[in-house]
Amino acid sequence: MMRDWKPALQVSRDQVLLLVTSEMGDVLKARMPMAPRHPRALLTLLEGVSLWSGQPLVVAVSAADRLDWVGSGLFGDDFIPAESQLVRFQIGRLGCRARPLRGVGDFRSLRRSAT
Repeated sequence: MMRDWKPALQVSRDQVLLLVTSEMGDVLKARMPMAPRHPRALLTLLEGVSLWSGQPLVVAVSAADRLDWVGSGLFGDDFIPAESQLVRFQIGRLGCRARPLRGVGDFRSLRRSAT
């Protein structure tokens, strides 16, 4: 049986950090530029993670300022993220923990905001 995956998304003016954790540790880490080339890119990526995990995801979104994503195209033309049957967004505190994966960059600020 798969453990629940907990995705967290940290948005800043120039990048998006995605961290997916489980009780066993980090599952996925990604650092992406702020402006995707397609308006559904982020939602489609997270739907893929949901399909991989076999469960719908609740994604915690953190930004120093909500204006960080306005006009970026991160959530398409919408101010708030569009959801699907596989992905639901929750703006607020993050829930990350356990063993870190190595080699994708520094995710300490995302981990700190999880506590």
